[in-house]
Amino acid sequence: MKKTLVSLVIALSLNAAFAQKEYVSKVWVSDLVNGTYKNPVLDADYSDPDAIRVGDKFYMIASSFDAVPGLPILESTDLVNWKLIGHALKRQPPFEHFSKTQHGNGVWAPAIRYHNNEFYIYYPDPDFGIYLTKAKNILGPWTESVLVEGGKGLIDPCPLWDEDGKVYLTHGYAGSRAGIKSILVVKRMNAAGDKTVEEGKIVFDGHETDPTLEGPKFYKRNGYYYIFAPAGGVSTGWQLVLRSKNVYGPYERKVVLEQGKTPINGPHQGAWVNTPNGEDWFLHFQDKDAYGRVVHLQPMKWVNNWPVIGMDKDGDGTGEPVLVHKKPTVAKPSAIFTPAESDEFNGASLGLQWQWQANPVATWSFLNSSKGTLRLYTVKIPDSAKNLWDVPNILMQKFPTEEFTATTKLSFTANPKLENEKAGLTIYGLSYAYLAVKSKKDGLYLVYSVCKNADKGKVENEKQLAKLDGKDIFLRIEVSKGAKCEFSFSKDGRTFTTVEDVFEATPGKWIGAKVGLFAVREQQTNDSGYADFDWFRVEK
Repeated sequence: MKKTLVSLVIALSLNAAFAQKEYVSKVWVSDLVNGTYKNPVLDADYSDPDAIRVGDKFYMIASSFDAVPGLPILESTDLVNWKLIGHALKRQPPFEHFSKTQHGNGVWAPAIRYHNNEFYIYYPDPDFGIYLTKAKNILGPWTESVLVEGGKGLIDPCPLWDEDGKVYLTHGYAGSRAGIKSILVVKRMNAAGDKTVEEGKIVFDGHETDPTLEGPKFYKRNGYYYIFAPAGGVSTGWQLVLRSKNVYGPYERKVVLEQGKTPINGPHQGAWVNTPNGEDWFLHFQDKDAYGRVVHLQPMKWVNNWPVIGMDKDGDGTGEPVLVHKKPTVAKPSAIFTPAESDEFNGASLGLQWQWQANPVATWSFLNSSKGTLRLYTVKIPDSAKNLWDVPNILMQKFPTEEFTATTKLSFTANPKLENEKAGLTIYGLSYAYLAVKSKKDGLYLVYSVCKNADKGKVENEKQLAKLDGKDIFLRIEVSKGAKCEFSFSKDGRTFTTVEDVFEATPGKWIGAKVGLFAVREQQTNDSGYADFDWFRVEK
């Protein structure tokens, strides 16, 4: 009995130790270990970040557009070391609408707040309106999304609970749906914060000084209402702050962060947070084209009731981004960790880094934990699809940084009743490329395909590389500066043959390029072939 008890205690301890082991990227770590950090703190596409602090922990969320699960949630204790801990949207509503690919649609810039011991996430869908989901625990369960206000073009919402009990919402407008942009509105909500109760009032018009004004974040400090908002465009803009003693304005305007003489273009859109000891910090994104919108951390201070973000070298109240800086002061130093990238597929669920191109179906995949493999079943390409751009069952993750290598080992079992089943490794955006195993009547072949301007319905250019003498193969992508991608393959995992082509990755619709896995077929029968992926590893 004692031996059994001791064994149980040891097993539980080992499990706890394993559970506490954090992932550390082999390709990008912001923490420089010497008390400083380098920007970006997340060199991956966590666009439109918003963040809060609850106790000694910081939580960040980001846009997820059509990727599922959506609304990623990250956690940190020092604003530098972040881990991905969950998603607030397991499936995206309306469910039928998002059963198909919806590039660029879905979850735009969200906001997270903590009120009455609950987490609130407000997020916009530019085609349907502003939604709210809530949870008492950051890990969930999250409530079903409630439509706070329906309508086209309502984007980038953020709530504010005032001292008098009134609840407000600010948001912007997407010109593509609303027919107007560059304006911000403030409107009342009900006490529950789940419905707007008035049409609202435009509080700032950016047409003359601040075009493409959007992404507002609402705060109150020292009797002032503050709206932090980006303007000037995603890759070229600046961070604006508006302030007023009245919630409906008029609002004064000040540019508090801009590129200046730094290499950080368009530094804007994010969140003001403070540490438990009162330091102020600002998280924002930088658009890096094919790499997406990466997250930077800037020091912040208040001068005459205006925030100054970054380093204000000339003292004009407008800061510039820092590249390296002293880490935030916190009571307990953080371990070094990053969002997960590699996946051995040994668990009962996929790593949180993986997202599908649409609301998933159970028959797309199977995690065989007894074998430690991810099985992707070939799914028929939609009849309307001209290429992979319209295929929903592609499993992908963000580029982790500018230079990395991704390798996977797969074993492909074709359905003998079918021809042209394919499974492989892809770099995916408005244009895409992939290396795949393809079934033909006389066996399996390795093919390399490129599709330029896939979003415009262009066809793939496929090149046959070799006939395979077995089911197993290793596929690899090396990504270098400029998002240049070289594919290679190997039979033994040691000697790789490079494909004679350099594919330059492109962004997707409002997102960076992604790397992923897929399994598809052209015909329908009573069963499918499948690919067993043994692991997926991201290294230098």
